[in-house]
Amino acid sequence: LRPAVRLHRGRLQLGGGRPFKRLPPHVAGTVLTIVSLLPPECWLSSLEPFVAARFRDTLRAAQEAVSKGVSASRAKSTLTSWEKWLDFTADLGFDPFLQAFADKVPVLQVFIQRVRTGELAANGNPIKSRSVEDYLRSVAQTFLSVGADDPRLNSAGTTDFRIGRMLACWKKQDPPANRVKPIPIQVIRRIAAIAATLPPDAHTLRAVADMIIIAFFYLLRPGEYTDSPSESTPFTFADVQLFVGPLRLDLTTSTDAQLLAASAASLTFTTQKNGVENEVIKLGRSGDPFLCPTLAVVRRILHLRTAGAPTHAPLGRVFTPNGVHSGTPSLITKTLRSAVTYIGADLGFLPCEVSARSLRAAGATALLVA
Repeated sequence: LRPAVRLHRGRLQLGGGRPFKRLPPHVAGTVLTIVSLLPPECWLSSLEPFVAARFRDTLRAAQEAVSKGVSASRAKSTLTSWEKWLDFTADLGFDPFLQAFADKVPVLQVFIQRVRTGELAANGNPIKSRSVEDYLRSVAQTFLSVGADDPRLNSAGTTDFRIGRMLACWKKQDPPANRVKPIPIQVIRRIAAIAATLPPDAHTLRAVADMIIIAFFYLLRPGEYTDSPSESTPFTFADVQLFVGPLRLDLTTSTDAQLLAASAASLTFTTQKNGVENEVIKLGRSGDPFLCPTLAVVRRILHLRTAGAPTHAPLGRVFTPNGVHSGTPSLITKTLRSAVTYIGADLGFLPCEVSARSLRAAGATALLVA
């Protein structure tokens, strides 16, 4: 093999040298394994230039597809976990892929113990077992991405019992998860009633109220109705259909009066996490002067259309004379908590116990008791 493969300060490197001659099988296997972990450029140099260029282009497209398979925040989290692993192995003088270790689990155990205590956690604070699992999973996925074996698994292909028992122990020690509280409908009704009294130029507050109503009736996750980066895709202008009876309205050419006369509104699921692709959920008017999903959708369409927004604009995007703003989960949460604070202790829970995630649970609860 030329050039030779060597380890330097915990990193795999190539260097010149005499070719290996008739290596023993166990040594040759180790070298070939290390070569398989090297970047493609190391072995593409032996191919014809045209073939190598085509391979690079196709690999680049494949890697881009892999990166887009998760949200930007999750991709960043995975990178952070791997960087912590690199720091950990470099301090110990180990190859990050642990090629010299027949049993990699003890090294993983030390790593996740330090992650758990906060020594290797991103924020420097102790973290819960599920977050530790995320760190460990990210490291394992990076191993797999270069063709190495998953270091968590035993010979039977299951998570090694030592790692499993550590995680189980920490789960018992962790406090219970904070479950979202389903918001009573009187909270949403108050928000809707106040929004109806706001002046027409209160674009952001009116948009927040409409998105709260839409999320409540359509049972949406925050990433599906807010305008912010997430693992899900927010509903857009193009995902909406409005109807007057059986007649579907043209959202771009119908008059404002025609849209306001809509008797039903539907949302089409595309890449949202919450539903089946191309599934359509259609809701009619509720009969409530304030809490009506159809009218809330109509108001968002009218706002986006008046602002000349593109069809891919999220329903939660707000256009004002001062610029473009987003209806974010934090803004939704702030509005909900303000309403809970105003109503007081009669609700049975504190403002800190509700958030933008509470609306899906609130809508589902309302359906159960209807």
